[in-house]
Amino acid sequence: MKRDRYAPHAVLTLPTFPRCELWRLVLGLVLATVIMFGLTRGVIALISGIVGPDRFPSVLNAITSGQDPWGLLAQLSLMGAMGIGAIVVAETLHGRSAGSLFGPARMFWPQFLRVAAVLVALNVVIALLPPWPLRVASEPGLPPAQWLALLPLTLVALLVQTASEEVLFRGYFQSTLAARVKWPAVWLTLPSLAFGLGHYAPDVWGSNAVSIALWAVAFGLAAADLTARSGSLGAAIAFHMVNNFVAIGVMSLQGDLSGLALTKLPFGPEDEAALAAILPVDLATLFVSWLAARLALRV
Repeated sequence: MKRDRYAPHAVLTLPTFPRCELWRLVLGLVLATVIMFGLTRGVIALISGIVGPDRFPSVLNAITSGQDPWGLLAQLSLMGAMGIGAIVVAETLHGRSAGSLFGPARMFWPQFLRVAAVLVALNVVIALLPPWPLRVASEPGLPPAQWLALLPLTLVALLVQTASEEVLFRGYFQSTLAARVKWPAVWLTLPSLAFGLGHYAPDVWGSNAVSIALWAVAFGLAAADLTARSGSLGAAIAFHMVNNFVAIGVMSLQGDLSGLALTKLPFGPEDEAALAAILPVDLATLFVSWLAARLALRV
């Protein structure tokens, strides 16, 4: 008998079977979004009250642009509101615990650590391969001593950000949809399309906006596949976290979201031709990372 490669996904889908109606899922996604924005606005209002009206505009700009280390740490941490929203709706609308969105700890942590270790090693190898023109052309970011001092906070903030996105799109959206719809093409694709839509920003990426969104869809499909093959979010969160650490903490674009980077590329989103030129490399790296994660999981 042919083995079902997505059989482990049942670990995540079974807890939602008693209450997996589509109306609950749609309502849950709406409520999760409302909770996310409500909590974010609440924290921003609290910050405004603490720093005062004179300093607040500069603090808010630091958070929204992410060009300042502390501002970017705050921006990443605020993404935790997304995870809280997903957990609240899962518990109230579907009667499932927060832990059921992540998968059993005995599966989650070994998968997270194995995939993270393999992908870190892979990225080190890629960075050392000659020739690597981006390394030669890069510009300094944070001073190394400051970067190292902030590294634990960077990793925690990235864990909050990536875990929150994975909890919403894979832990909640994908598993609830899979409990209702039997076709993987549906429950792998729809959350990934929503994930890509969330990355569509023509005001930031210009003519590359559609390409960036499609890249995010491909990333979502890879994370969705790893989740379905492994039965927990451990692999997907590690996959997401290592990717974002490289793009935010190691070598970022110029401008927004560059506050925690050790080095920076010599261009930003406004240089549309240069950005378009590296997208195929990013897509190839994504594909190789997905294969490496599967190898680490042996699936």
